[in-house]
This record gives sequence, C-alpha cells and structure tokens, in this order.
Amino acid sequence: MLDISILWYVGPLLAVMGVYVFSRRRSEKRTLSLHAAAVESGLDEPPTLHPVIDPLLCIGCGACVAACPEGDILGLVRGKAMLAEPSECIGHGACRAACPVKAITLVFGTETRGIDLPHVGPDFQTNVPGIYIAGELGGMGLIRNAIEQGRQAMEQIASRPLNGSHEYDVIVVGAGPAGFSASLGAKAAGLHYVLIEQEALGGTVAHYPRGKLVMTQPADLPLVGKVKLTDVRKEDLLSFWLEVAEEQALHISDAERVDAIRPINGGFEVSTSLRNVTTGAVLLSIGRRGTPRRLNVPGEDLPKVVYRLIEPEQYAGQRVVVVGGGDSALEAAASLVEETDAEVILSHRSEAFSRAKPRNRERVAAAARAHRLRVLMKSQIVEIWPDSVALQTGGATEVVPNDAVIVCAGGILPTDFLRKAGISIETKYGAA
Repeated sequence: MLDISILWYVGPLLAVMGVYVFSRRRSEKRTLSLHAAAVESGLDEPPTLHPVIDPLLCIGCGACVAACPEGDILGLVRGKAMLAEPSECIGHGACRAACPVKAITLVFGTETRGIDLPHVGPDFQTNVPGIYIAGELGGMGLIRNAIEQGRQAMEQIASRPLNGSHEYDVIVVGAGPAGFSASLGAKAAGLHYVLIEQEALGGTVAHYPRGKLVMTQPADLPLVGKVKLTDVRKEDLLSFWLEVAEEQALHISDAERVDAIRPINGGFEVSTSLRNVTTGAVLLSIGRRGTPRRLNVPGEDLPKVVYRLIEPEQYAGQRVVVVGGGDSALEAAASLVEETDAEVILSHRSEAFSRAKPRNRERVAAAARAHRLRVLMKSQIVEIWPDSVALQTGGATEVVPNDAVIVCAGGILPTDFLRKAGISIETKYGAA
C-alpha cells in the first residue's frame, strides 16, 4: 500500500514538471507558428550575420533563446534550438556567446542567398595592407557590434609602426558607429587622425526614421568606457555622440566625400571632394548602401526627388509618392500618414512586400484600411514632372498630382570604389 506521505513530496514535483512540460510545448508551438508565418511571407532568409545551430551539438538548454535581446528570434523545437524569425535577426551574437557547448556558428549569407562582402581578415585588414574595414560595410550592421569593431580595428592600426612621412597616421572614412568609436580609439592611442564624413556625424543612423529604437545593449567606447545605452532611440544616441565629440574635440571633417584611395610611399593618397591628403593607414567604416539605387526615369533629377525620409513634418499638406517595398519604404509611408496630413501613395513593383518586417506591413495595412494611404502593387514610376508623376500599373498609366517623391529602393554596394582601391569582393554563402 502506497504511503500517503510520499505524495507530499512527489505531488509538488509532478506539478512543477507538468507546468514545465506545458510551458515548453506552448513555447514550441509558438516557435513553429512564427516560423511558418515567416516562410509563408517569404521572410525565411536572414538579412546578414546570423546563427547556424548544429543539431548534433545542441543540448536544448535554451541559453541562446534567453540571451537574444530581440525577442522571439530563436526558439526550441523538439529539444533543439532554431531560428523562428530569420529576417528579424540582426546579428547580435549573444546567442553564440551564451551557448555552453559551442553549437552555434555566426555566418554571412545562406546556401541559397549569397551576400557580397569585401575581403576582411581577422585583424580587420583587407587584402590591401594598410586599408581596414569595420562596421556595416563588413557585414556588421548592428550598432553595438560596429562600435566594438571600430574600437578593435583601431587597436590593430595603432599597433603598426608609424610612418612619419604622411600628413596623417590614419584616416577614418565614415562617421557612423564604427567610425565614431575608431576616432575615439585613434585619439586614445595618440595617433594623428581625421574622421571624414560625406554628410554629418551619425552616418546611416542619422537617416533612420524619427523615434526608431537603435540600441538595446550597452557598449564600450574608447575614452568614455562602458556606455549603458539600452532602449535608446535615434535622437538620444545622436545627441550623445555629438556631446562626446565636442567634449573630446574629435577631428571631424563633414560634408567631405572620399572619392579614391591610391597607394603612395608606403601609405595612401586619399582624394576627397575638397582635397588630396596622405596617410599611413585607412579605416573604411562606411555603410553598405553606398549610392542610392535610382529609378532611371525622366525627371528624376528634379529637386523634389529624394532618397530617404528624414523629417515627416516637412511633407505636411503635400502629395507624396514613396517608392519601394522594403522596411525603409514602408516605414517612410507609415510615418508620413501617422504624423502628417500628407496624401501618400506607396508604389511597389512587386505583388507583395516580401522583404519587409511584419510590424511594418501591418502599419501600412492599417493605414490603407483607414483610407489614409493608397498602396499600388505591381506599379512603377515612368516619368516625373514638377507637379505630377506618371505611374504605370498593369497595362495602364495614371498621371497623379505630386509634390514630392521619396525613393527607398535600397542602395548599391560601393563595389567600384572598393575595387579601384584594390579591395577584393567576395560572395559569402553561409560563410563563418
């Protein structure tokens, strides 16, 4: 006969186990549901750096799932980790660091979708000795990772023998997260440097939509230390960078575009839109967008055509056409209708927003349901005039009144610029 007293001990244990099993099954069901939705929407390809889990090594502990700061990117299915929402992964790398059995490898591209990247060694040096790459251009789009790469790359540059025959020890090109961090590192190392930026401090971050959440983890900055910037929005981060740049008296030359890099006397001659200058080393911390992709239609050179949305308010009361089907286009169109009284048309050449995140697609769908946004799929602009545009949809062409065109069709990797500098471009298909 079973001793009733045993139930006092076994009962709670069974209850805990039951709750655990129920929770795991519910979590697994959610992971499978998210992944199925991603596949159905065509969002099952990671955009850049992402984890690959070895099922033979994975022990299903869930440490990677808990470590990911982006939410439901990873999940457990049948005791193994998997990417639930691949397109949402932005390459934190926290999952790999958390894995106790080293079952996770971070890779660029996939077996079916390659990604073009410049050749970069473990010391951040390209195949051209003396030219280094850090940040988004090398595939590290995450701000925290770019900051860390900028710091480490400058440490490598500072360890090189100095050549006093040049005007600078190092020129940093691009004032985004990597370039900003690298410039602080150059000053900390006592190097003679300059940070050259074709627009203004912030790089790509400066062109994010207003209020966009840009940092979710702390980062280490030279001369500043650990910066606990979590849940920080674009404006706050830019304000912090400007404050640090002023306090540290960083040598920044903005509104200056670098056009060419040529080897000279054991270093390089850097030709810009303003001057020619020599340096012992170059750190490229520019974005992957390079040159915005153009429509190549008559009238595109009119001043009303721009290639990014900065402040929605400037379009209040205007008739705007936004072109594109990615996140930047959807965010621009949604921001315009949510924050202004602009009349907005979103034109996309394909039949679905297959590369946009679900939350942005829902914003656009909600605006369309409220009749605040007109969405034209399988359409394209064929001509632009000062007060109108011609939109082709199907076999018909419609001329609509228009005050502004915002083209968000992505950018072209600065391949020509890199190759003229001698830097090799490689296509990565799931390469670590």
